[in-house]
Amino acid sequence: MTNHSPSNINLTILMPCLNEAETLEVCIRKAKGWLQNSGLNGEIVIADNGSTDGSQAIAESLGARVVNVKQKGYGSALFHGAEASNGEWIIMGDSDDSYNFGDLNAFTNKLGEGFDLVMGNRFLGGISEGAMPWKNKYIGNPILTWIGRLLFKCPAKDFHCGLRGFRKDAFKRMDLRTTGMEFASEMVIKANLFDMKIAEVGTTLSKDGRSRPPHLKPWRDGWRHLRFMMLFSPRWLFVVPGAALALIAGAAYFLLLLSPVQIGDVVFDIHTLFFTQAALQLGVMSMLFGVITRTIGIREGLLPDHKLIMKLQNSPVLEVGAIIGTLQILFGIYIGLDSLMAWRTVNFGQLEQGMLLRSISFSTLFIMLGGITVITSLILGFLSLPTREQRY
Repeated sequence: MTNHSPSNINLTILMPCLNEAETLEVCIRKAKGWLQNSGLNGEIVIADNGSTDGSQAIAESLGARVVNVKQKGYGSALFHGAEASNGEWIIMGDSDDSYNFGDLNAFTNKLGEGFDLVMGNRFLGGISEGAMPWKNKYIGNPILTWIGRLLFKCPAKDFHCGLRGFRKDAFKRMDLRTTGMEFASEMVIKANLFDMKIAEVGTTLSKDGRSRPPHLKPWRDGWRHLRFMMLFSPRWLFVVPGAALALIAGAAYFLLLLSPVQIGDVVFDIHTLFFTQAALQLGVMSMLFGVITRTIGIREGLLPDHKLIMKLQNSPVLEVGAIIGTLQILFGIYIGLDSLMAWRTVNFGQLEQGMLLRSISFSTLFIMLGGITVITSLILGFLSLPTREQRY
């Protein structure tokens, strides 16, 4: 990727805003002062999300450009602000005076080295007393960052720092879709999924200058970020747990299908067999749901293309899946008919306790698995239909 020198680059400093009249002026003045000293050609864009406290007038009086964003949400404000920006590089940060817009050199230096996304790290730069609630500092942020690094191999150690820089061409490739607080997570996740170059620099966090409570709700927003990260990784949310459950339950099921199993004084018999059957079916369903979720994610532009999913979409998945599922159902019915004939030997009367339950379990297992396979193939076949919006 081509490096740029300060003399030929345009930079946008982007701030989302929703009733930030108390702190917006100081943020803009810091950004303007830094721009004047940096040698960069730059602009300050305020993505206003419907302020009613005069924030727009404050921004315009200080020479910032206001982009009015009607669709509510932190992500909406930042997305439309970035879309409307003139900069080849964009540095975004909250307009509550918690981030230092007067010192952005570390971000521009890394962008100049060719990095696509430059994350701030508040733990490296320093967190002022009272700037971050203890539950965020010691519980929420470390746990969510650890999960993000585990699921997506993200190099950032402060996954949710709001001060970050990125190249506009990289931003367009990310094709970000979320409108709320998940926008910040989506940006980091997609940068990793698309193998973009990511750097991290130390930045400070100060106690915000507002007299009102922040828009953030730690527990609610923490859960939203966790849920979003898990949904963005169908492999870890559905496929891996489902495969583990199916493998363990399947082994136990086929052992119990042959005969009871005794471990010490404990005997596992037909009752346990039905629990293992249910677990096996759940495991298979979880794996198939993972494939469906990934397919939907790709189709909606939330996840990048995957070789296996693309092969499925370009294959007769509906027809093949329907055939396989139908064969499973027919096999299950065949086993069921065998049990029916055994029942006939007692003139369809009262069966002894436990009689035929193993063969009935085996029959219903294949009928259920066949049904699940047919339904999944129908869904995947529907999702494979080409549309004008589909990306190739």
